[in-house]
Parts: sequence; structure tokens; C-alpha cells
Amino acid sequence: MSLDEQFKKVADSVRNWKTRPSDSENLSLYSLYKQATIGDVNIAEPSDMIGKAKHKAWTGRKGMSQDEAKKQYIEQAEKLHSKYA
Repeated sequence: MSLDEQFKKVADSVRNWKTRPSDSENLSLYSLYKQATIGDVNIAEPSDMIGKAKHKAWTGRKGMSQDEAKKQYIEQAEKLHSKYA
């Protein structure tokens, strides 16, 4: 299975977890997902608190390759799977 196929499979399974990860875990997964699918941040920082936190987390991944972000997303999701799936 290619990295892209594995990433899509894992991302789809994360959306169907029974319970939601903690805020910090969720932000980490979110930022890796955005970096993996879009690359470096390409939007202005939102003004709301949640939007700012997401933007800051994503900005923290700046410069990471999309393939590396996919690998890290898969690794982190697999670690959290037993806790939330």
C-alpha cells in the first residue's frame, strides 16, 4: 500500500473514532493533516480562539514535507487508535 493510500485509510478511520482525542492530541493530528494535504499554512490567522490555536499548530509544521507529515500523522493516529477508536 502506498503512503498516500495508507494516509487516506488512517485519516478516514480517525473521523470514525468513538471518542474525541484531547485538545492537544486533536491539534497535533489536525496540524499534521493540514501539512500533509495542503503544505505550509496558506491562510491568514483567524480571529477566534479555536481558529488561532489551529493556525498556530499548523504553522508549527512549516517546512515539513507533505510525505513526512503523512508518516507522522499515521504514526500518531496508530498510537491513539486503541484509546479512542
